Amino acid sequence: MARPRTPLLSRGRIVAAALALIDAEGLDALSTRRLATLLSVSGPSLYNHFGTKDELLDAVVDSVMGEVDLSMFERPAPWGEALRDWARSYRAALAAHPHIVPVLAQGPGRRPNALRLADAVFGCLVEAGWPRGQATRIGALMRYFITGSALGSFAAGFPEDAKLYAADYPHLGEAHLLAEHQRRIDEGAFETGLQALLDGLDLRFRRLTATD
Repeated sequence: MARPRTPLLSRGRIVAAALALIDAEGLDALSTRRLATLLSVSGPSLYNHFGTKDELLDAVVDSVMGEVDLSMFERPAPWGEALRDWARSYRAALAAHPHIVPVLAQGPGRRPNALRLADAVFGCLVEAGWPRGQATRIGALMRYFITGSALGSFAAGFPEDAKLYAADYPHLGEAHLLAEHQRRIDEGAFETGLQALLDGLDLRFRRLTATD
């Protein structure tokens, strides 16, 4: 029997094509018609795998969550070290797919990989001795920080026009140069913020355990 010219349609193939489209052109580019054209199939065939566009988008977002390394929570390690390594992996996944961040920021919903992530972080903190309520807040805090850092570039937001700053913004005399160092500045800002968060949490944890 001759093999079909077009590979058989599957959820994985649809999700991969949708993610590639979003990465290249943004969330607004995703449509059933456009995706069907890219996959060389008819539009209705996609609904055999995903009932709605929102269901497909959930699967795409969860595939990005599946790129986040959680192995640090499976080995013996101080909770702060585990959070640090996880945060870096989480940000790397979002940096690779920045157009997904606004949807991801809405919460885990029913997404399996996102729920595994939340479970791993919460479990790590509770097992380390954090009260459950504080562990929940710390998990939320870390997610706010990481997703916020991936929403855009601070350095790229300054126009490359030195004259714009000269008269009215004396402390921004070199702001026009920031865009040239975008990656270094943005990654440095993330690392500075991450360390500050972990230092503050460590101090809080020491005070908490000192009263026990």
